Formats: sequence, structure tokens, C-alpha cells
Amino acid sequence: MSRIGKKPIEIPQGVEVKIEGQTVTAKGPLGEETVVVRPEIAVKIEDNHIILSKAGESRETDALYGLFRTLVANAVHGVKEGFEKKLEIQGVGYRAQMQGTTLNMQLGYSHPVDIVPPKGITISVEANTKISVKGSNKQTVGDVAAEIRGKRPPEVYKGKGIRYEGEYIRRKAGKAGKK
Repeated sequence: MSRIGKKPIEIPQGVEVKIEGQTVTAKGPLGEETVVVRPEIAVKIEDNHIILSKAGESRETDALYGLFRTLVANAVHGVKEGFEKKLEIQGVGYRAQMQGTTLNMQLGYSHPVDIVPPKGITISVEANTKISVKGSNKQTVGDVAAEIRGKRPPEVYKGKGIRYEGEYIRRKAGKAGKK
């Protein structure tokens, strides 16, 4: 039995939630998010809380119970406060800047790397080496941050590249360190 699935989701002030069949729609100040819940899970609203319940008793239903509770909670949180991922660029000559809504990065290649954010995602750059990705959909924010990081992942010898804020890169000794 999922302990996460049992927890009710509180609907914060300023967020409107509608349930139509198996579709849960949350509308708030940062936009609108929709989650389609599988038929094994029932969804209802009781006194300003969203409550999910299982229809059957199987291992798969238990797993889906916790999953969809988290997906609905993320949708409600996203339209109210949003999600943010921060990235850091390390390396001599590596930098980023915004050109309109496009992120333009110099990453040691012979050409600049441009990333156009999808709808609902905003990217901002502070101090040429700090990138912030914001949006109301947690998965899309994570996907865009991973795409940016994938353009020049941190390497293990010098630590150069793009990393998540607070990410630790285990460094390797080079040839000289081997004995």
C-alpha cells in the first residue's frame, strides 16, 4: 500500500481544480496543467482537498496510486509556485547570454550553441555563468535543464562543463597521478 497515495493534496488559495472523468485540471496564476489519471485510480475533491483512492488491489495499482498522487500534487504546486532548476557553467571562455528568448552559449565549440525554450518555460542568465530554467510543469523544466546540460556535460579531469547547481563531480587523477 502506498503511503504517498494516501496523503490528501491541499488545494492552495488562488488555484482552481476541475475533475472531469479521469482528467484533473489545475488552473492558477502561473498557467494551467492537466493530468490524465489511469482508470485504476479514482479522484475526488472533498473540503478543499484532492483525494485519490484505488479501485483494485494489485502491485501495479499500488505503484500507480503513489505515482498519480505525486503527478497531481506537482500540477497543483506548479500552477501556484512553479518549478526551477539552476545550472552553472565552468570553464575558461564558457559563457551564456540571452538573445530575446533564445539561450546562446559559447561552450568551446567552433560554433555557438542556441536553445529555444518550449512554450511555458522561461530561461534567464545571471553573471554569464548561471542559468535558471523556470516553468509550471516539473517534467518539462527538468527536460530543458537536462538538454542544456547535455550540450557540454562536466568532464572528470578538469571539471569543465555545465552542471546542476550543487552537483558534485568526482575528479580523476590524470596520467601524472597514476603510479
